[in-house]
Amino acid sequence: MTLKIWRFVTILLSALALGMAFCHALELPAKMQYPAELYITVQNSLYRAFGPPHIGAFIEVATPLAAIALAILVRKRRPAFQWTLIGLVAVLLAFPILFFAFTEPVNTVFREATPESIPPNWEQLRIQWEYSHLARFFCHLVGFSSLVIAVIAETSDHLHSS
Repeated sequence: MTLKIWRFVTILLSALALGMAFCHALELPAKMQYPAELYITVQNSLYRAFGPPHIGAFIEVATPLAAIALAILVRKRRPAFQWTLIGLVAVLLAFPILFFAFTEPVNTVFREATPESIPPNWEQLRIQWEYSHLARFFCHLVGFSSLVIAVIAETSDHLHSS
C-alpha cells in the first residue's frame, strides 16, 4: 500500500510541475512580442506564486525528492524501475539542473528590474528565460510520462502473469 501511495504522490507532484511548465510554454509566443516595460511588469507580478515561499517552489522541490524516493522503492521491480529512473532523470534535468543553470540567473536580474530600470540585455535574458522554460516543459513531459508508463508496464506485466 505504501508503494501505491508513493506512486500517487509522485505522479501528482509531477503532473503539477508539468502543468506549471506547460503554462510557461503556452505563454511563450505572446510574451516574446511584449515590449520591455510590459515584459518586466508581467515577470514581477504574474509569477510570484511560482517561487519561494509559495506553492510553486514547494512543487518544484518536492517532485524530484518524491521521484528519488519512488526509484528507491521500486529498485528491484522491472520494468518499473527503468521507467521510474527515466522519469527521475528527466525531472532532475528540469529541476534543479536547467532551472539553476538558465532560469534562476534571469529571475535574479528581473527581480531587481522595473519598467523604469530595464536591463540593457533584457531581450537576451527574455530568450534565455522563455526557452529554458520550454526545455523544462519537455523534461517534465518526459518525466511525467515515464512515471505513468512505469505503473502501466508493471500493471500490464502483473495482469499477463495472472
